[in-house]
Amino acid sequence: MDQDLSSFRPSRIWKRMTAERRQQAAENFWNDEQSADQQIEAITTIASHMKFRTKSVVALPLERKVKYLLGLPNMSDSIAARSLVAYHLEHQRPMMGAFLDGLGIPHEDGLINEDNVTVPDAEKVKAAAEELAGKFPADEVWLYFSTLVSQDPETWSALIDLPQTQPPEAAAG
Repeated sequence: MDQDLSSFRPSRIWKRMTAERRQQAAENFWNDEQSADQQIEAITTIASHMKFRTKSVVALPLERKVKYLLGLPNMSDSIAARSLVAYHLEHQRPMMGAFLDGLGIPHEDGLINEDNVTVPDAEKVKAAAEELAGKFPADEVWLYFSTLVSQDPETWSALIDLPQTQPPEAAAG
């Protein structure tokens, strides 16, 4: 492995995302019903950082919560991870489905049934990754693959050293 697994930490992926994608991910995070635990963590973190009462942060409109989340100097891995998942579920289902189809993994609109999770063959992963890279923008493919590795490095270990998981220079920063 050329890439260290630390490069797949959700907080590091978050920092490499474009500002536009971070904005979308933050909005999706606050609107995601599955993110309640991480939303509580984010509210507490924002309240502490901004020196607000927790109750005041809860009452903020979505736009302000997004702004304050984006303004945090450090994003925790749990908040970043949930934001990445919420972003993909909202914006990248066609790409998710195309990749899983390329691997022959049964899914429902890009989501794998937990009973069907097995480590895919490395050669199949490489071929499916190359095919996906030909259909979708490189920065979106990088973000998706990096998110997969960050969520489950054992299952998606075959993605780690592929060119498609190298962070695009344009998104760095």
